[in-house]
Amino acid sequence: MRTVKAVWELLRLEHGLMYAMGVLSGIVVSSGLNFSWEKALLGMLSAIFLQASGFALNDYLDYEVDVANERFDRPLVRGELSRRVALILTFLLAPFGLVSAYLISLKAFLFAFSVSVLGYLYDLKLKETGIAGNIYIAFSMAVPFLFGSIVAKGEICGAVIILSGIAFLSGVGREIMKGIEDVKGDAIRGVKTVARVFGIKTAATAAAILYIISVLMSVLPPVLFKRFANPGYAPVVITDIILLQCSLELLRIARGDGENAIKAIRKLRKKTLVALSFGLLGFVLAAVF
Repeated sequence: MRTVKAVWELLRLEHGLMYAMGVLSGIVVSSGLNFSWEKALLGMLSAIFLQASGFALNDYLDYEVDVANERFDRPLVRGELSRRVALILTFLLAPFGLVSAYLISLKAFLFAFSVSVLGYLYDLKLKETGIAGNIYIAFSMAVPFLFGSIVAKGEICGAVIILSGIAFLSGVGREIMKGIEDVKGDAIRGVKTVARVFGIKTAATAAAILYIISVLMSVLPPVLFKRFANPGYAPVVITDIILLQCSLELLRIARGDGENAIKAIRKLRKKTLVALSFGLLGFVLAAVF
C-alpha cells in the first residue's frame, strides 16, 4: 500500500482526476448534456494518462531542486521510489493517453500530442525560463476545457474560451505565487521566476492583479451567453469573493517582508484552488440548468 501511495503521489493522480473533470466540464459547457459518453470517457482517460506522464518526468528532472526545497511530499525525495521508476512511467503512460485521444478523432489526437510535447519541453527547459514556464503551466490548467470542447464539438466554443481564459489568468497568478514559495530551490536550478528576477513584492502584486482580472472576466458569460444567466452560475460568486480576498492578502504581502510572504503563500495557493473549484462548478451547473 505504501508503494501504491508513492506512485499516486508521483503521478499526482488527484490532479489527473481534476484534469479529467476539466475535460468533462469542457464537454458539458460546450454541448450541454448532448454528448457521447464513450468519447467523454476516452477524453478523460487521455487527460489522466498524459498528465501522469508529465508529472513523472517533472519529478525525475526536479529531484535535486525538490531535495533543496525539502519537498518531502515527493516520493523520490523520501526514497520510496527511484528516479528510474519515474522515467519508466513517463514513457509507459504517454502512449495510452495518445491512443485514447486518437480513438476520439484526429483533431483530438493532434491537440493532445501538441500539448504533450509542450509539457515535455516545459519539464526539460521551459521551467528554467521562469515566466514562460509559468505561462505554460497556466495554459495546462486551461487545456482540459479546450480539449473537452474538441472532444464534444470538434471545435472550441465561445463559452469554453472564456472559462479557459479565467483558468489561464488564475493559473499564471498561482504559478507566480509558487515562485515566491520556491525562491530558494529555484536559485539552485537558475529558474528565472518573477520573484527571483523582480522580487517577492513585485511577484505578489502581479499575482493579485491577475486574480482581479479573472474576477472581472467572470461577469462575461452571463452577459454574452443567455444560457449562463441562471441561478446555476451562483458558485462563481464564491470564486470571486475568495480570489478578491487572496488579492488583498497578496497586496499586504507586497507591503511586508519576504520571510512572512513565503510562509503565507502555501495557504493562499490552497485557497485559490478551492476558489477555482467553485468557479468550475458554477460553469457546469449554469450550462445544464
